[in-house]
Amino acid sequence: MSITSIAQNLYFSRRQKELQKHLTQGAELQRNVLKSLLSRAEDTEFGRNHAFSAIKDYETFCQDVHINDYDSLKQDIDRMRHGERDILWPGWVKWYAKSSGTTNDKSKFIPVSQEGLQNIHYAGGTDSVAFYLMNNPKSKIFDGRALILGGSHQSNYNVHGSLVGDLSAILIENINPLANLVRVPKKKTALLSDFEVKRERIALETLNKNVTNISGVPSWMLSVLLRVMELSGKTHLEEVWPNLEVFFHGGIAFTPYRKQYEQLITKSDMHYEETYNASEGFFGIQSDPSDKSMLLMLDYDVFYEFIPMDEFGKDSPTVVPIWGVETGKNYAMLISTSCGLWRYVIGDTVQFTSTNPYKFIITGRTKHFINAFGEELIVDNAEQGLAYACLETGAEVLEYTAAPVFMDENGKCRHQWLIEFSREPQDLNLFANLLDKKLQEINSDYEAKRFKDITLQPLEIIKAKPNLFHTWLKQRGKLGGQHKVPRLSNSREHIEQLLKLNK
Repeated sequence: MSITSIAQNLYFSRRQKELQKHLTQGAELQRNVLKSLLSRAEDTEFGRNHAFSAIKDYETFCQDVHINDYDSLKQDIDRMRHGERDILWPGWVKWYAKSSGTTNDKSKFIPVSQEGLQNIHYAGGTDSVAFYLMNNPKSKIFDGRALILGGSHQSNYNVHGSLVGDLSAILIENINPLANLVRVPKKKTALLSDFEVKRERIALETLNKNVTNISGVPSWMLSVLLRVMELSGKTHLEEVWPNLEVFFHGGIAFTPYRKQYEQLITKSDMHYEETYNASEGFFGIQSDPSDKSMLLMLDYDVFYEFIPMDEFGKDSPTVVPIWGVETGKNYAMLISTSCGLWRYVIGDTVQFTSTNPYKFIITGRTKHFINAFGEELIVDNAEQGLAYACLETGAEVLEYTAAPVFMDENGKCRHQWLIEFSREPQDLNLFANLLDKKLQEINSDYEAKRFKDITLQPLEIIKAKPNLFHTWLKQRGKLGGQHKVPRLSNSREHIEQLLKLNK
């Protein structure tokens, strides 16, 4: 019997049975989560200020607790970072996940409590494997090593024992020591802050290991794998790691990278499983490999709420719990968690494809969209449009960003796309026309604004020189970890910086 079979029988089979509750008992699971979170936090400062002990149902929770973003919780989080206890969550919170900032700050520092580590982040990692084993009963995933990419961490102010860093670094730092027996690279390498040094060392340390599974952000993992290929001199990754069977990926959309992975890993039995994990929590897993949507994980320490995007930003928007969502509607997601985030706007937008069970796709970010002319272009539209243009032309997109040109010297308005190709189209104009055509097909608002070129002229594509986005991220100190390129923006701030580098 293989190690994987033993792990399945002793550890995963019980959880796989529990996961069946997601199929029919979603609302009940979520009500239980809310009740548990309120009970455990009622003696915190936030809990006392909002009378958690008196809240008996969801409706009262909505009345007594206002919607929050990072700026509204920042003062409390900063007190926690300085060592104060029982503020947003019981006890002392030691870890803080550093992520991209707000309008007012370069970085956000998301509390990661011990309960959050165990009941959200590690629970998500465990369930990702549980679903994979359900779908692949002949797997031998634990009979080899797991290549897990991590970020780095540093001291938090001068508070003894308290640290801030990438979520992936926090997870590696706190992982069960037994997991290190099947994980590569070694911990010291995984936590290096210089990504380019780290990539080299990871490639050297893993080259001759029996790697069966890889986990990480697609862009950064691809960079590591390409270095592994350079060092090995092989043509395909399965020649280096013949028992590689799955890539657990998340952090950014996989669509722009899929073709490159399929060219790098040509074996027919290679699997890909998407996860929705962020600094704020672990929320979704692709439970069915034939369905690109993910199952919303409803029995972790996360209570979900949703605001229809057509009401997002209003003073009193409609807010619904999981049992109030509709399929095909774009929502901004709110979370309340055992890390002390209460009715917190996470910044992601989702659309449900099913409510029995609750399955969804990530459609973008509340701030990463273009709506300069009423076109409401979201990241999901961009991914579909690029995938279509690539399919029709044989091109491959490595990185991209887009922003509006509000009015040029000829009084014309358009969208400007800066694209780094790993395989360029023979005809860039044809690629642009196909992208524009697909965007009109899948987005009626965009189509209306493009009608007869009256409001929006045809989109413009500027070809990025090799490694442009890598250089830009490096200059900003954002190589590796969970850092990502902003895909769409109503502002020209990012694209102007990139265009200067592209000269």
